[in-house]
Amino acid sequence: MSPSCEGEQTQGPPFCGGLFLSPNDSIYVFEKRSRFSFLKRGATLDLMSVIQAWFPTYIYFKKLQTKGLTAFNRELLTECYQIRDYDFAGQKWSKKNYPGGYTSYQSIPNIYQLSSTMVELREKIDRHVRAYAKHLQFDLKERTLSMTDCWINIMPTQAVHSLHLHPLSTISGTYYVRTPKNCSSIKFEDPRLSKFMAAPPRCAEVRPENRSFVHYKAEVGHVVLFESWLRHEVGANPAASDRVSISFNYNWF
Repeated sequence: MSPSCEGEQTQGPPFCGGLFLSPNDSIYVFEKRSRFSFLKRGATLDLMSVIQAWFPTYIYFKKLQTKGLTAFNRELLTECYQIRDYDFAGQKWSKKNYPGGYTSYQSIPNIYQLSSTMVELREKIDRHVRAYAKHLQFDLKERTLSMTDCWINIMPTQAVHSLHLHPLSTISGTYYVRTPKNCSSIKFEDPRLSKFMAAPPRCAEVRPENRSFVHYKAEVGHVVLFESWLRHEVGANPAASDRVSISFNYNWF
């Protein structure tokens, strides 16, 4: 069944949007006000005027603040290593589940409550999350997006964070505390990838919006935000020193 569309249709088949190839090898083009124009085969057609992009995936990437980051990150880095050194349960869990690296994900998922520095970090991230949620047009009139989990990630040379998503959360993200030169980026996957049945490979010089994967360079002092259903990973860290970040989840229920 063809989709219905509002407005008057004066010509063409009952098809809403895009192109329709008729039996006589002509093309109907859906234009403004739900009208169709008629083009003979071989006529010039500007496809960008009739093709629209829908269901975008938004990724937010911005510096946490404009001033004072060096001193703030120094305090955060010190606390990250202090927590790691005393988190024996986290070290044990990481040895089995995060080879070569350390995360407090399973042992201390509430580091945003442990110190004034971590509380300050949460308050700074809150502002970015509100801006991101506004762009996503979430209806939060009687709801509040709050940080529910927050954990440390320390990735030494060759440590890997495999492909995953963040279930039971709304917005997730990472703040980069320490990013040595040439450290691994964060890689996001097109959420439709598993649905691409019988799709041919993309062209070598594909437009950015048609990529199946996108990489964001890990930059110290920057926060990256994404909807929690978006799968992502961090490849093996090629840098000679630790890549340190703080990840988190926000929820509204």
